[in-house]
Amino acid sequence: MSETARPAGRVDTNMAHPARRYNYWLGGKDNFAADRASGDQVAAVFPTVRRAARENRAFLQRAVGFLAREAGIRQFLDIGTGLPTVDNTHDVAQRIAPQSRIVYVDNDPLVMAHARALLTSSAEGASVYIERDLRDPGSILEAPELHATLDLRQPVGLTLLAILHFVRDFEDPYGVVARLVDAMPSGSYVVMSHGTYDGVPAETVTKLEEANAASGGLSRPRSRTEFTRFLDGLELVEPGVVPIGDWRPSPGTRPPEPADICMYGAVARIP
Repeated sequence: MSETARPAGRVDTNMAHPARRYNYWLGGKDNFAADRASGDQVAAVFPTVRRAARENRAFLQRAVGFLAREAGIRQFLDIGTGLPTVDNTHDVAQRIAPQSRIVYVDNDPLVMAHARALLTSSAEGASVYIERDLRDPGSILEAPELHATLDLRQPVGLTLLAILHFVRDFEDPYGVVARLVDAMPSGSYVVMSHGTYDGVPAETVTKLEEANAASGGLSRPRSRTEFTRFLDGLELVEPGVVPIGDWRPSPGTRPPEPADICMYGAVARIP
């Protein structure tokens, strides 16, 4: 990455960041007081938030496994990487196909520092990390590191896991996704998960919105209809748009109650 293209790279420890707050919910240590305070505010109102974070990670593992094993995808663009944990996108993909190539994208310098240090690719494949913001899809698509790693003439698995609810309405979330999807060749796939208030009691929504406002209005949960709009024109993979625990759960497991997770997920093919 050139110095002119590199973001400022300053870690603001006084403001909660989605990736660090998620790390806190997963039991990680790579977070600051502001992240923990914000995470605790949400957990006080929504006690199952930590399970929701774990279920989102499990959905990623199942969906990437499907793309690598059943759809034959060998290259992935993972936007909103988050801090490293077990079974990241390249771990799952390269376990199935060691030659898989992955580009990780996040806008938090702390995430990028940890990713570069801890996420080690297979010898046959590649894992590359670029510091960019989802809200500026052009900067992602124009990154030299992306084009040095992925061949955009061949199908790509684009993953947007628990990230789009941090793109608020005035930041044109649908336009952001359309720009990314339009850059992917036919036969590519999109994996998405997204927070929702569907099924949540009104009094709980009010408290969650108070906690959200206290942390700077980080998130914008969306309804099933609003989430499905991101996938307009794409070919949904069965079972379609469902609570993430219901997307091809592992045999013998009991999916969680949707109201305990409050997140939709889907996998769709780009025709």
